[in-house]
Amino acid sequence: MSGGNRWLLPEGIEEALPPEAVGLENLRRRLIDLYGTWGYDLVMPPFIEFLDSLLTGTGHDLDLQTFKLTDQLTGRMMGLRADMTPQVARIDAHHLHRDVPVRLCYMGTVLHTRPDGFARSRSPLQVGAELYGHPGIEADAEVLCLMLETLAVTGVRAIHVDLGHVGVFRGLARQAGLTEEQEQTLYEALQRKARPEIEAYLDRLGLAPRLRDMLAVLVDLNGGEEVLEQARHRLGPADDPVHAAIESLEQMALTATAHASGVPLYFDLAELRGYNYHTGVVFAAFVPGHGQEIARGGRYDAIGEVFGRARPATGFSTDLKTLIALGAPGEGDGSRRGILAPWSGDAGLVERVRQLRAAGERVVYAFPGQSGTSGDMGCDSTLVKKGDAWEVSAPGSNSG
Repeated sequence: MSGGNRWLLPEGIEEALPPEAVGLENLRRRLIDLYGTWGYDLVMPPFIEFLDSLLTGTGHDLDLQTFKLTDQLTGRMMGLRADMTPQVARIDAHHLHRDVPVRLCYMGTVLHTRPDGFARSRSPLQVGAELYGHPGIEADAEVLCLMLETLAVTGVRAIHVDLGHVGVFRGLARQAGLTEEQEQTLYEALQRKARPEIEAYLDRLGLAPRLRDMLAVLVDLNGGEEVLEQARHRLGPADDPVHAAIESLEQMALTATAHASGVPLYFDLAELRGYNYHTGVVFAAFVPGHGQEIARGGRYDAIGEVFGRARPATGFSTDLKTLIALGAPGEGDGSRRGILAPWSGDAGLVERVRQLRAAGERVVYAFPGQSGTSGDMGCDSTLVKKGDAWEVSAPGSNSG
């Protein structure tokens, strides 16, 4: 890279400048405080770990997204975290050893080898919450409601939520006796909603007509709550695990509506995001004009098993940078004006500046001979001396 381009950053790697940086920090504090009121304790996992720990459970899908390097002390492979969820699961399973439900939250930068998500970033500022130790739909509903509260605090509007359950497709695949390869091929076609491709593939598999029809109809089972009744009818011959998954979705909708009314819920039985690690309900938040989800979550039981303790688990995550970009103006932004004070050894001025800063005001000294106006310094008022006192004078006021 030539000397004139040393300021360039790699594609998808961003830095936060004023006032965006303070806006991100202000919102981070608000969300951590919010999660605390819900009983979620903050954890701070390391930025780098041994690779076999990072790529565990949910982490297996992240292999291609993880930067890898060799630890010079041990010779073992290490990775820069691409998702904090496996790290939090390790903390719950290996360090906390609690039998009661455990609520943990986190926030920090993750790195991806390839651009991903709404902003096509490779360095999202991931924020999320995880609930361990309760297998019931109540835990899934709480996490969904906390995700919605996160979006509300940020000022994101016109949200709708898509709900699915991996148990529907997984149960049908088991009932049909599909191999792992066949299941994966069909899963990928379902994600594209490619009906002709799905039907052609099912024909080649030579399944019994009722199994073929149930797998094919998944692509049509999306919409409002009426979808659940349609699913009961269209998937009538399915085994019990499929109907249990549909029942879980109905309970999830009822519980979520009771605690977070006003947010439209949509159901999609072919929506299988995170299929390779999720074990139950999955959900995602969308806003108009953006094809990708802005927050997502779901159940992923037994993720802690490789760390010595399998626990029921459910959680959600999102990107703070995305929320700032989509939030309402004034929600979490970093704009803040200040007070310009002349540089002086006047004891009264020094004390007045100290008082103002202690009260949370932003006070900036103007050095002798410097150029620029108070506005250039990010200030909308000044400290002026009136008699023996130093007072804040707004623009246009008589400073006497």
